[in-house]
Amino acid sequence: MVRRSAGYLSLVAAAALLVVAGAVRSADVFADVAVGSWQLQPVVSQGLLAAAVLAAVTGTYLVVESVLAARVSNRRRTQDVRNVLRLAFGVVAIAGVAGVLTAQWVGLLFSLGIVGFAITFALQQPLLSLVGWLYIVSKRPYGVGDRVEIGDSRGDVIEVGFLTTTLWEVGGRLVTSGQPSGRVVTVPNAEVLSAQVVNDTTLFEYVWSEVSVQVAYETDLAFAREAMIEEATEHLGEEMRGGVQTYRSRLERTAVDLDVREEPTVNVLQRESWVELRLRFLSPSRRVTRNRNALYERILARFDENPDRVKFPVGRNR
Repeated sequence: MVRRSAGYLSLVAAAALLVVAGAVRSADVFADVAVGSWQLQPVVSQGLLAAAVLAAVTGTYLVVESVLAARVSNRRRTQDVRNVLRLAFGVVAIAGVAGVLTAQWVGLLFSLGIVGFAITFALQQPLLSLVGWLYIVSKRPYGVGDRVEIGDSRGDVIEVGFLTTTLWEVGGRLVTSGQPSGRVVTVPNAEVLSAQVVNDTTLFEYVWSEVSVQVAYETDLAFAREAMIEEATEHLGEEMRGGVQTYRSRLERTAVDLDVREEPTVNVLQRESWVELRLRFLSPSRRVTRNRNALYERILARFDENPDRVKFPVGRNR
């Protein structure tokens, strides 16, 4: 409501400026006054008209933006709408003010074409980033709140601007686990046109992950596998089953045919001097590290309770 009220006030100010500009143009108060080679009356009149155009465009933007923001409940769409409106009204404001000051619309449009052609060569990277922003808005590879990986950068999207995408970094140079590092990373939008973009949460907030445990060949593999599945099922519970149901419903909308089980599974890999047991489970993307740590602790504790059935490799060369 505050932004809408400010928009109405701007429109009223624009109307008042138009009235004053008309009065200045029709009056003879400044007719004979000049500053150097400039006549004061047309300068003041055009200045007031330019201010009226800016006030009108600003007021219209604030009103339209507040109305659309109230109707769009999704914060990602709200930001997209706001960015599109800023770009559109910014172009209108620049063209309107330039037209008022020059009073030559045809020449202005022709000049804008020439200037635009020159800018295309001078500002290739910013223009590519702008094209990247248009691609992000139209194709939706990610939005605000998604956890993504763009090139070498990974994090949660906190803002998608015209030229850059801002990430709250996850992992990176300071943190080896999948946890926030506290740093903010700015990625040019042009990256989405040439680099690989991985989104963990755009369609499905769950991801598959694994916990790997190494045991000796003397281990009762059937018992070890069953113990790992029991611990994972007890820890993840209904959350994984609900996630699998959502995962299946997503798959039904595609041409991909996969057999997705509702419970965790264990894969066995043979190594040179030990056996590797990999527990595969479904977890919310932002809780993968937490669940992996909890499962690893539970599994090791379960194995330690059965030393006669689970043996670990001897030595440290593992």
